Amino acid sequence: MNGTPRTLNRVLIAVFGLLVFATGALMLLLAAMPAFAQWWQSWAPDAAVRAGAAFEATHFPGTRVSWLWLIAAALAVLIVLLMVWWVSQQGTGRRDLIAATAPDGGTGPGGQLAEGEVPGMVGIAAAAVDQALRGVLAERKDVLSTAVAAVEFEGRTALRIRTVARQGADPGAIAAEVEQLVRCLDLVMGTAVPVLLHVTSGARARFSRAERVR
Repeated sequence: MNGTPRTLNRVLIAVFGLLVFATGALMLLLAAMPAFAQWWQSWAPDAAVRAGAAFEATHFPGTRVSWLWLIAAALAVLIVLLMVWWVSQQGTGRRDLIAATAPDGGTGPGGQLAEGEVPGMVGIAAAAVDQALRGVLAERKDVLSTAVAAVEFEGRTALRIRTVARQGADPGAIAAEVEQLVRCLDLVMGTAVPVLLHVTSGARARFSRAERVR
C-alpha cells in the first residue's frame, strides 16, 4: 500500500543476481578448468587490442578524443540519474493527513458555509491517529507495539496498521479490537477509510520478558 515500484525492484534484483552469478561462474571456470583459463588468456589480449583499435579509429577530427568515450560518459550520467530516480521512488505514497475538508469548505449542501461558519480547512493528521490507536492497543498484554501510517491506495488515503503480537497471542482477538477501534475512528472523523491490518510476531516477541499469552 505505497508507491514502491515492486515489479521494477524485482526485475533489477533478478538482473543484478544474474550478473553476480555470471561473474561467479566465470571465476569458478577460470580457477577449476585449465582449458578454459588457457582460452581466456588467449582471447582477452586480442579483445583488448580490438577495443583499443576501435577507440583509435573513432577520434574526432583534429583531436585525440574518441566519441565512444562521450557515449560512455553519457550512459554513466544516465545510469546515475536513473538510480537517483529509483531511490526516490522507494517508499513513496505516504500521506500526512487522513482526511481534510476542501479549502473554505462548509458543512452545508455542496460545501457552502452554514450560518456561523467561517472559511477554513480542517485536517486530521496521521500522527494523531497513530497516537490514538497506539495508546489504546498499548493496554493489551498481547500487543508489544503498534505502528500506523497513512498511505495512498487506489487514489484514496488508507490506514496501514502493523502490530507486533506476543508469542501465543490470538490474532483474531487483536483484529477484532482494531476493527472496533477503526469503526469508532470513522465516527469521530466523519469519514471511512480503507484499512490494512498486519499482525506479526518476531524476535521481540520471543525475547520479551513480559508475561506471555497462551
